[in-house]
Amino acid sequence: MRNHNYNSLNNVNAPGNDAWSDSDRGSSSFRTRSPGAVLPLSASFGRMTTLVPFPDLNLMPDSPPPETSSNTRITAVRSLAPTLGVERNSLAIFPVPGHENHHARVVQTLHQDNQELARYVFKRTRMIYDSLLLQLTVEYGPNPKPAVNVRASKLMEERGLWLNKGQHLVGPVPGVEIGDIFFYRKELCMYGLHRHSQAGIEYTKARLSSFGVPIATSIIASGGYEDNEDRGDVLVYSGQGGRDKSGQQRQHQKLVRGNLAMVQSMQLGVPVRVIRGFHYKNEVSSNVFIYDGLYRIVKSSRVRKSGFDIFKFTLVRIQGQPEMGSARLMRALTLRNTPLAWMPAGYISFNLYGKNEGVPVYLYNDIDYDRSPLNYGYISQSDISSVILAQGGNNGGCDCNLSCTDDCICVRKNGGELPYSPYGSLLRGKHVIFECGVTCKCTSGCTNRVAQRGLMKKMEVFRTREAGWGVRSLDLIHAGEFICEYAGTVVTKELGEIMSMNGDGLVYPGRFAANWKLWGDLSDVYPGNVPPSYPTIPPVDYAIDVSRVRSVAAFIRHSREPNVMAQFVFHDHNNLKFPRVMLFALENISPLTELSLDYVVVDEVDERLAIRG
Repeated sequence: MRNHNYNSLNNVNAPGNDAWSDSDRGSSSFRTRSPGAVLPLSASFGRMTTLVPFPDLNLMPDSPPPETSSNTRITAVRSLAPTLGVERNSLAIFPVPGHENHHARVVQTLHQDNQELARYVFKRTRMIYDSLLLQLTVEYGPNPKPAVNVRASKLMEERGLWLNKGQHLVGPVPGVEIGDIFFYRKELCMYGLHRHSQAGIEYTKARLSSFGVPIATSIIASGGYEDNEDRGDVLVYSGQGGRDKSGQQRQHQKLVRGNLAMVQSMQLGVPVRVIRGFHYKNEVSSNVFIYDGLYRIVKSSRVRKSGFDIFKFTLVRIQGQPEMGSARLMRALTLRNTPLAWMPAGYISFNLYGKNEGVPVYLYNDIDYDRSPLNYGYISQSDISSVILAQGGNNGGCDCNLSCTDDCICVRKNGGELPYSPYGSLLRGKHVIFECGVTCKCTSGCTNRVAQRGLMKKMEVFRTREAGWGVRSLDLIHAGEFICEYAGTVVTKELGEIMSMNGDGLVYPGRFAANWKLWGDLSDVYPGNVPPSYPTIPPVDYAIDVSRVRSVAAFIRHSREPNVMAQFVFHDHNNLKFPRVMLFALENISPLTELSLDYVVVDEVDERLAIRG
C-alpha cells in the first residue's frame, strides 16, 4: 500500500490515490442487521428497497405499517426503554432526575440485540444537537462568545442529554458507527467517543480501570505532529507533552498520563478508538472529525526530535471492520474535483443528465451491465399542468428589496418566522413552507428562496448489491440542508389509479413518513416547545409519475431509518392540493454515504400501486 497523507484533504492526488480499491467501495453504507431486535419495528430496520424499483420481484419494499413508521418510533422507544433490564451485558438506562425523557438516560453496556435501539438513541440525540446548533447560530449570529457549539453542548449537558456521561468505555461506543462525521470536539465528548476536549489521547486512570493500570481508550489523529505517519490501516502516532503554544517541541516527553496509558494498552492488547480530524471548509466549521474504528497498538518507541525525546506509537487497524470513513471522504474528493484524472472501473458517465442540473450526476455500476438510468428523461422539478396551476389563483408576493424581513407577507405565511437559516438550512420542519415566488420583489439570493435553487451537491447514482439503484453524494451534506426535489410528472389521484393498472411507476407524496416533525423538535431542551401547527394544507393526495422522466431523487431507496426527509414547499403556484416535495437532510451525511427515505406502505395492494416501476 502506498503511503498516503491522511492529514490534509486539500492535497489528494487522484492518479496515485489507490489506498482503496473498487472492491472496497461497498454498495451501501447501511449495515445489514439481523432480525429479532428489541423493538418490534426493527426486524428490517437497516434493510432497504428501491422507492421505484425495477422489474425484479425482490425489490418490493419492507416499510413498516403506519403504526410503526418513523414518525411514531420515538413513542415506541419512550414506552419501551425504561422496561429494559439492568443485568450485565444488557442496555442499562437510568433516568436523570427532573428530565423524564428517553434521551436523558445513560447508555452503559450493550447486548447485541439492543444495538438498533442504541443507534436510534444516538441518531435522535445528534438530531437534537444539530437542530439546536442551527437555531443558536441564528439567535447569536456569527462568532459569538462563547461559540454556539459550546453553548449547545452545555445546554444538552444541563438537560441530561449527553450519552455515556461518566462512563469509561473501552472499544465501540453504543450507537456510534464507523464513518460517522462530527464537526466539533465537544460533540465527541457529548457522545462519549472521546471525552477530552483538548488532549489527543483519552485514557482511563488506574483507579477507574478494571485492569488496575491506566489504559488509553481513544485518540484523535489530526496532523498536529508533522512527523506522524498515516497510511490508513497503519498509523504512527506521536506521544503527548513537551510542546509550546506554537507546536514546537521544547521539552522531553515523559512516560506519564496519556503516554503511559498507550503503553499499557499495548501490553494488555486493549483496542483504541481512532478518530481522524481534517481541515475541511464547510458551512458549520473549518474541521471535520470521522470515526474510523478500532486499532491495536503494536509498537512503542522513544525517538529523538529537535534534541528532545518523544514517544512514537504504531497502531494497526483491526481487520473485519467496515471501510474507514476517512477513506471514503478522500475518494469522494478525488471524484468530485478530478474525476477524469482517476478512472476507476464501473463509471458509466460523469454527467448523467447533461445540463439539466447545475452540478453533475455520476452513474456507477461495477456489478453488472445494467444501464437503465440512461433510459429516463430528466427533470429537476416536477412538471405540473397549467390547469392545476391555474386553480390556485394568485395571492401576490412580498415587496422586500433584497431579502425578506421579519414582517413581510411571506414570513407571515410561514407562521411569523423565516424557515431557513442565513446559510440556507431548514431550521425546523413544518406541514408546509411558503418560499418567495415569481410575484415577490426580493432577489434570487433571498433567505426565503432555498429549495427552488435546485440541486447543489454532486450526486452519484450507483448499482447496489442488494437490489436496484441507490444515490449517494460526493459532497458533505449538513443536517437540515436542502438536497433536491423529488420530481416527475404530477397527476391527480383519479388519473393515477388508472395509470397504476398499466404498471406505471407512481409515487404518492402523502405516503412519505412525516419525519419533518422530528427535525427542529427541541422539546427535550426547552420544555413546552411544541412543533409548529401553522401553516397547514389539505391532505396531499396526488401522485408523481416517474416512469418516463424523473429527478435523481427517484433513485433514492427506502429505509426505516432514513437520513433524508420530505418537506412540502410552495414557490411557483398557490394550489394547496399540490405542494412540491423537497428533500432535506435529517442528519450530517458523509460523502459516498447512501441517501434513504422512509416511504410508508399501507398494504399489499397499495404497495403494488405505489411502488411498481
